[in-house]
Amino acid sequence: MSNPAHFSSVPLVDITKLRTGTRAEQQAVAEELGKAARNVGFVYVTGGGVDEVLFEGVLDATKRFFALPFDEKMKVYIGNSKNHRGYVPEGEEVFASGSKDKKEAYDLSIDLPADDPDYVAGNPLLGPNQWPDMPGFAVAVDAYYKAVFDLGRVLLRGFAMAIGEEPTFFDRYVTKPPSQLRLIHYPFDSSAEDRPGIGAHTDYACFTLLRSTCPGLEVMNGAGEWIDAPPVPGAFVVNIGDMMEIWTNGEFVATSHRVRKVSKERYSFPLFFAADYDTVVAPLPRFTKGERPVRKSLKAGEHLFAQTMQSFTYLKERRARGEIVLPEGSAPLSSFGQEAQQKY
Repeated sequence: MSNPAHFSSVPLVDITKLRTGTRAEQQAVAEELGKAARNVGFVYVTGGGVDEVLFEGVLDATKRFFALPFDEKMKVYIGNSKNHRGYVPEGEEVFASGSKDKKEAYDLSIDLPADDPDYVAGNPLLGPNQWPDMPGFAVAVDAYYKAVFDLGRVLLRGFAMAIGEEPTFFDRYVTKPPSQLRLIHYPFDSSAEDRPGIGAHTDYACFTLLRSTCPGLEVMNGAGEWIDAPPVPGAFVVNIGDMMEIWTNGEFVATSHRVRKVSKERYSFPLFFAADYDTVVAPLPRFTKGERPVRKSLKAGEHLFAQTMQSFTYLKERRARGEIVLPEGSAPLSSFGQEAQQKY
């Protein structure tokens, strides 16, 4: 594995040429992305082509939604859904540390019709979104989702080139993925102490694309030190997730991160770019040679749902009642990234 022990900041890569350049220019950008993925696991990305108007639109819609009375927000409570969509009240989500985070969220994904065969068959992550009854909300949020997802496809091709594959190598695994967008609100807290607001964790999908309005994000380097990753105007923060770590057998690092408690009100918009639910993610042959241990394979959707089951209260309750079962062989929380290396 690459050794990200000494990084003290997150690199920035302009990917304009990855979208519009010649093959040689695309390859040059891909190499920069690959270097960041190997040595840090995080990278600021500019030149992604997402219109800033779309971010302003989703931010406005998010502020309007979280300003609603609690009872109104609970009309779309995530526990009412069959496919993990809707409002997440404060305290609903608990990370491996056992601490409940002081935040609220609204979770959504690819908006499929109610007669989608996977949804009808009971897939726990695919199907329609649970939209609140708010003028313009669904339009603004879905437009942002689609634009950032398209950017994710561009990055996926860059990561493929970075490991010596054809740009379209991973496309076969991303046809109807349960890639989740979260609208997260950290309320103003004048008494906040300098401690985590979201506990240390890695992200469960291939990689994450994040925009946020205020500082607070911290990234763990290989020495176990926390490095600030404040917002850069117009840039997405992109970080490697568990699935890409497995595909590259640890060559790319799913870096542990957390959100520090800050007194400012903060909005955060991570899109977790996932592979299709039934994709078997296993180390690629090019990364299984030599002395490096071969990582255990997993089914993409089962990993996503298993990790979610272990961190959401309503799913823990369903599991306790015997309504759902944790997939066999599921990894415990915080099994990837630098935090796991520090513990194990």
